[in-house]
Amino acid sequence: MALHKTRVTRVLPYAPEDLFRMVGDVDAYPEFVPWISAMRTWNKAEPAEGISTVDAEARVGFAIVRETFATRVRRDAKALTIEVGLLYGPFKHLRNLWRFLPDPAGTKIEFDLDFEFRSRLLDALLSANSRYAADRIMACFEGRAKALYGAATAAG
Repeated sequence: MALHKTRVTRVLPYAPEDLFRMVGDVDAYPEFVPWISAMRTWNKAEPAEGISTVDAEARVGFAIVRETFATRVRRDAKALTIEVGLLYGPFKHLRNLWRFLPDPAGTKIEFDLDFEFRSRLLDALLSANSRYAADRIMACFEGRAKALYGAATAAG
């Protein structure tokens, strides 16, 4: 088993702050991420100005796999970054990093996904599709942005 690293980059026609808030709203994920069936959050905190944290447990299912895992989500409104780290679950390692960078067309989003499963079976089943998984995650958020903010551009 090995650490799987993937980066997906997109430019979307929305304001960086809007996309930051949308991705940071983890309680809403079951509404638009089809494989998340439930989300529970706790330990909400603001350790510094512009920085908030929350612990989030997701129930996920795809194909024959049903799992629950929890992460700590750190949102930095000044840097427009969201870092996600593993608390517990089927992963040996899980880290996500979202960056929202101003772009003439709206916002350049960089999404880094690094993971490794504890189980050799899960690792074999899902690691071969890590790029596909990252693309699917990004597509869910692109769809959510369009539903929330419409097709109007943020540049201007």
